[in-house]
Amino acid sequence: MGVLTVGRPVKWEESLEFLEYVRSHGVIQFVKHYEKYKNIQKDLLFYGDEIEYGLFRLDSEARRASLSLRGAEVREMLEKREGEERRGVAEAGKCTWHPEYGAWMVESTPAEPYSGFTADLRRVETNMRARRARLLAALREDEIAPTVVVFPMLGVPGTAVDEATGRDFPVGGPYAQSALVPDEVINPHPRFGTLTRNIRSRRGANVEIEVPLFKDDRTPAGAESIKMDAMAFGMGCCCLQVTFQCRDVEESRHIYDQLVVLAPIMLALTAATPILNGKLSDHDVRWEVIEMSVDDRTPAERDAVARGSVKADDRLAGGGVRRVRSSRYSAVSSYLCNHKQRCDLHCAARHYNDVDIEIDEKAKAQLVAAGCDELMARHVAHLFVRDPLVMFEGMIAELDDETHTDHFENIQSTNWNSVRWKPPPSPNPANIGWRVELRTMEVQLTDFENAAFTVFVTLVLRVLLSFDLNVYMPMSKVHENMRRAHERDAATKPNFFYWRAHLAYPKQTTDCPSARRGAPEECSVHSSYERLEEMSILEILAGKSGYYPGLVPLVLAYLDHIGCDPETERIVRSYLDLIVKRASGELVTASKWMRNFVADHPEYRRDSVVPDSVAHDLLRACHDIGVGKVYVPELLGVEPIAPVVKENAYNVQLARVHLESKSDTLAAILERYAERARLVQRRTEVITLLSLRSAELKDLQAELAAINAELEPSPNGYGSPSPAPSLYSRSSPQLDALPKSKGSASDLLGLDNLGWNPSSRSGSQSST
Repeated sequence: MGVLTVGRPVKWEESLEFLEYVRSHGVIQFVKHYEKYKNIQKDLLFYGDEIEYGLFRLDSEARRASLSLRGAEVREMLEKREGEERRGVAEAGKCTWHPEYGAWMVESTPAEPYSGFTADLRRVETNMRARRARLLAALREDEIAPTVVVFPMLGVPGTAVDEATGRDFPVGGPYAQSALVPDEVINPHPRFGTLTRNIRSRRGANVEIEVPLFKDDRTPAGAESIKMDAMAFGMGCCCLQVTFQCRDVEESRHIYDQLVVLAPIMLALTAATPILNGKLSDHDVRWEVIEMSVDDRTPAERDAVARGSVKADDRLAGGGVRRVRSSRYSAVSSYLCNHKQRCDLHCAARHYNDVDIEIDEKAKAQLVAAGCDELMARHVAHLFVRDPLVMFEGMIAELDDETHTDHFENIQSTNWNSVRWKPPPSPNPANIGWRVELRTMEVQLTDFENAAFTVFVTLVLRVLLSFDLNVYMPMSKVHENMRRAHERDAATKPNFFYWRAHLAYPKQTTDCPSARRGAPEECSVHSSYERLEEMSILEILAGKSGYYPGLVPLVLAYLDHIGCDPETERIVRSYLDLIVKRASGELVTASKWMRNFVADHPEYRRDSVVPDSVAHDLLRACHDIGVGKVYVPELLGVEPIAPVVKENAYNVQLARVHLESKSDTLAAILERYAERARLVQRRTEVITLLSLRSAELKDLQAELAAINAELEPSPNGYGSPSPAPSLYSRSSPQLDALPKSKGSASDLLGLDNLGWNPSSRSGSQSST
């Protein structure tokens, strides 16, 4: 979340008379802004990530976890320390901190974006680790900040505690009017409370969130779902988002379309949300929860029956009675690119826009009259079927449409889609270009994983652009993939996601495998360039048969083609290894690991309810995994994560220390380190003596063995018996009896034939 507006927000009832003004002038502002920046060019790639953290307090004696509602306080501390750090650190090593919806949340980004050089692929994880270390340094002794998607006990009594009194905050309040959570969990900045109240006011009721309950052995009969009633359950979710600055507006539109197709796949691969409101969900991801948590549609907009019995309110978009298919938070509904057209239109976005979407006809007419093409006009006009949700006094009619984009951003920034197309900001002193943001990925437990997915998406986009490929499919299939991505274990299910059989135009039919075998001239694979198949994510990543190459081999081919340096390639291979093994099931998703943790916990009663003590232990484990204290091979692979510690959070200046030469302090320091030097020297001497004595002992053992052989020859006369295994031997019967590895995903797939032999990642895990 960016910079927050300072001022008094306008109440919903007062804002009704200004809704039409903001919608109309929002379109005008976009048109003027587009005209100003449509020719901006950026030769180099820049990209950046956003990671959100939750702050939790652990009561080790009671074995209970609660929210730490100090997000604003912690962020202020971090910003102040970051300002002090700026004096002596290169921009590449800095980070920034931002507010988020929850009072227990903070968001971090690198202070400067990563650049389009291979060395910056290594910088991603280093910067993420630095941010985690700095956050640790700002926490109290009883606080943790694991990168989990959701606080698993949100909505359970006793998890939102007043620090001053030690008692629970009473549920409810004027903003959310929730029966489960208090308003105190909302960020105290007036924007967030107003946003919550206005969504509820426009809707005419509290939001209704319902997800299927996971049925365990002792789940009570009739328990079917998990129900929640406040925006905090959705907007309190943490995620990993990645934004790319593109070369120009045309490239941004093309990348937008490709990310729309990739978004469901990345959602399933990063699944990390198995627990909601203290219960096990039958879905693995957060997306639908957020969809329902910000659904401000009126009854008539949601339901055809209500539409026929309600009078239109001309102040609302569409009179408040126009059918609106989805919530403000949803999957993208239409492709945007219009410049990749070829003779057969197979790369034209409009060719695949098979989903009916609502558009504001007045807005579209304004856009077309201003010179916007059909697809862009359709995209922007679809945004404007929504009303603005938060206005501030003095920032409505007072804004100059020539220089401000606040009214456009009011609509744009509250259309939370799976991918966001982002025009340059206004004002724009840094001359930032057109950007695209992928928003579906769930935050992972470690910085290694978060860096792996960030780097992977970055490289896939470079592959599609460099090799002139595309992943277009009908938008209706993208929506189906989004639905399927919610299911448990979607990342490993076979034949589960729709995907293109070809990423590029097929070769001549005589070059296809069937033709080479003497089959008919046109095989079933090459019969249609647009043919879709149901594939597993493993096949999407690693390839299928001889006709679909897979995204990972294409990434490796790209790295080889550009001459990637060996160190970066080694680290990237470790990232790709993690992702492919997750798709194969050799490694589990965070969601699967958390389910297993709960199921194996002795205090879980197999009734779908997560006890407080189990949630406490789970959050502690998640924190320990994230900082490298606990090694979980089934989640991360064979190499442990190097520890992240708060002592390494900031650089220490080589300061000139002034101590009086006769002071007791100086004498004590010198005495302490003189003693330390003496102990170090003695340790070296002891090690040397041990080495010499070990050699002498070895010689004596050999002499004894020879004497025994002379005195006690073996019964068959053919030499002495074999000596017993040495305690220091690398091989022993016990070691030989250990079970061997069953083989990696790359072994099973034969990916070594593609030159893919992932190496150890230990060298990439530098201590922050």
